[in-house]
Amino acid sequence: MPTKFEKIFASSKPIIGVIHVPALPGTPNHVGSVAALEDRVVVEADCYLKAGIDALIVENMHDVPYLPREVGPEITAMMTRLARTVKSRTALPVGIQILAGANRAALAVAQAAELEFIRAEGFVFGHLADEGWLNADAGSLLRYRKSIGAESIAIFTDIKKKHSAHAMSADVSLRETAEAAAFFQSDGLIVTGPATGQPAATNDLSDLYARLSLPVLVGSGVNLQNVGDYLLHSDALIVGSWFKREGHWANSLDYDRVATFMTRVRQWRAREGQR
Repeated sequence: MPTKFEKIFASSKPIIGVIHVPALPGTPNHVGSVAALEDRVVVEADCYLKAGIDALIVENMHDVPYLPREVGPEITAMMTRLARTVKSRTALPVGIQILAGANRAALAVAQAAELEFIRAEGFVFGHLADEGWLNADAGSLLRYRKSIGAESIAIFTDIKKKHSAHAMSADVSLRETAEAAAFFQSDGLIVTGPATGQPAATNDLSDLYARLSLPVLVGSGVNLQNVGDYLLHSDALIVGSWFKREGHWANSLDYDRVATFMTRVRQWRAREGQR
């Protein structure tokens, strides 16, 4: 039986482009109108589609400082509207992440907007993040998914989350953390570097990719120079910062960077397919 990952993605080794939504109403950096927010996500979605991206994920990255786990109804409502707008423009898979670790809200948005997956932080092992302490939520999250009839929505889970201290679980290795996430029915494992835009360790990826049956996704630090190595040792890449002007997540999307990257990916696929 195919996994959720296999059902969602038609492309081999899909590239998931991140749409960083401008600061939402009620957050400290919000300016402008709801219509302007919608216009911005449409521009970015169309840019990605023109460049040949394989999938998209919508994220409220600009809502700093983040709240741990809980967001207001205004955030859930706006993310639903914006995610549905993106989804209406493409048949490609679309996912959502709501920071920080607002995984129940993300599931609700995904269900309402007919998305295929969410990115979930803090699925297993509590840890101290920069927005505060996050308890693991696998048990409650999967029960919530069941209760709203959203079993088809995949939950891809960060392990050893970036921007966090893991001293309390320092004696639990990355592989053991991954095995715990698999036992708790994660649909895919996301491996990152220590912070946004910083690369994940290739040896960590290769170990998980070789030993675990779950899909392994790279969640930070992918760029034009390391994409080939990451494709060899993972099932999918989530790319945000590299696609922005000057490679910084807060800047606007750069079509040329996306198009050049996707050309490199297609060349890699063609070359590997001939072996």
